Amino acid sequence: MKTILLALASETWKGFMITWSYKFNNLMSMVSMSFIFLGINYMIGNGQLNPEAMSSTLLGYLTWFYAITAIENMSWNLRDEMQCGQLEQLYMSPAPAQVMIGGRALSTLIVTTIQVVIMATVMGLVFGLRFPMRIEGLPVFALTLLGLYGFGYALGGATLVFKQTGPLSNLLTNALLFINGSFLPVDRLPDWLQTAAKILPSTQGIVVMRNVILGNQSLGDAWLDGSLPLLVIHTALFFTAGWLVYRACEGVAKRKGTLGQY
Repeated sequence: MKTILLALASETWKGFMITWSYKFNNLMSMVSMSFIFLGINYMIGNGQLNPEAMSSTLLGYLTWFYAITAIENMSWNLRDEMQCGQLEQLYMSPAPAQVMIGGRALSTLIVTTIQVVIMATVMGLVFGLRFPMRIEGLPVFALTLLGLYGFGYALGGATLVFKQTGPLSNLLTNALLFINGSFLPVDRLPDWLQTAAKILPSTQGIVVMRNVILGNQSLGDAWLDGSLPLLVIHTALFFTAGWLVYRACEGVAKRKGTLGQY
């Protein structure tokens, strides 16, 4: 256990230092994401910005921003390791490879959190958004993020086998943005699309977070009305499925002898 924790901490620090060293890239990422958020809100508001509505959409949008981190970065990190010829060294570590990959994902999560805090603070100050920070929202957010990392592990497994998975990554992240209720309520979608949207872990997470953070609902009430238990089930299923997909793809790459090839 000590070896695993040490390897996790080392990989997290390594990933943090690599990501943080590209400060200009991080800055441009925040600027780009801010413009996208404002642009979508302008279109939704028919050329106007509604601060009251923006508080709700900002919560969903920032959740999607974390989803990009969870889904895309895990795949990108594996691809970079393959391109540099270092992936096989990672598998030679005494700690499981999934733990090492999780450490890199954790480092990206830290950087993303710093970016999100800055973006939310600037948006709140400039547009007067009401965005209360309630401690009850943290466990709901953690459950939502854990389910999204299931997507990340699944895409990482696909990267081990197919090497380039950019279009698949874009498909998943765009689907999450447009049908998970970040901007458009799920009940306004066609019936068949509502079913697909409600399956996504981020959709239920956004619903519960809005109720808890913006609606001042308690976690006890969220549990009693069934929304929180449903989120727990979604998270458990998606993370477990993503982990199993990664292990299966890892086995395929090892059998083919293409684990470290790009």
